[in-house]
Amino acid sequence: MQQGEIAIQAFGPDHIEGAVALSRQENWPHRPQDWQMALQLSSGAVALDDQGRVVGTILVTPYGMDCAMINMVIVDKSMRGMGLGRRLMEQAFALAEDRPLRLVATADGMPLYQKLGFAPSGTILQHQGNVAALGAADGVKPASANDLPEIKALDRDAYGADREALIDALAERGQFALIRRNGAIEAYAAIRPFGRGEVIGPVIADSAEEAKALIGFFAAPRPGAFLRVDTDRRTGIADWLTEIGLGHVGGGVAMDRPSRTAAAQARPKVYALANQALG
Repeated sequence: MQQGEIAIQAFGPDHIEGAVALSRQENWPHRPQDWQMALQLSSGAVALDDQGRVVGTILVTPYGMDCAMINMVIVDKSMRGMGLGRRLMEQAFALAEDRPLRLVATADGMPLYQKLGFAPSGTILQHQGNVAALGAADGVKPASANDLPEIKALDRDAYGADREALIDALAERGQFALIRRNGAIEAYAAIRPFGRGEVIGPVIADSAEEAKALIGFFAAPRPGAFLRVDTDRRTGIADWLTEIGLGHVGGGVAMDRPSRTAAAQARPKVYALANQALG
């Protein structure tokens, strides 16, 4: 099939079934519900062959005007080498408007992203598995709906972008926990159903010990459950995640366009992502 026979259309709810099939081809764990959440937060494009089959996807998740995450970039294996990935990225650039861009690249995608001006900014480690039995975490409390405005403000300061819509979507589907000191929220984490089990993230904290306490708060009542945490290598919690049963199974390279300064890239308070796609 020639590239000209591939139609690019806006990504809509009726494309989710085809997108799930495409992600399963890549051995990604996304359920229809996971695609639905991503689409709720995003705009995007799909590539359709002459039979109407979804053969490519891309989503752009804006966080205010501060930045946008490009995610769920998949091209059917039979369609690779035809320039379809670049066409989808061009659609993403248009959807993102003037926002700075972030993504987490696979090894296959990195050469194209580098050609398009993205620069590496970190290494994301995907940890998952059946969690070990843990003791109860100290100093962590469940969050309530009344805590969401303060959680959003803390997240904005740590992540460097307005993720209010993401926090609301997480509240619809999952739970939050927090550490409060001197009357103010100092750290928080979220958990929600995802893929083969549940994902813990974001985790925003002032220290690795706080991050471990927040993760432990959700893990302790779930011995043997399948959990996932996506973390930056620089956070220093990867070895501990392995110790509690969440082994390192993959990940990707965080990339930015334009490249940010080293200080901006570090984001020391972000100990876990919502997941690799959403940052």
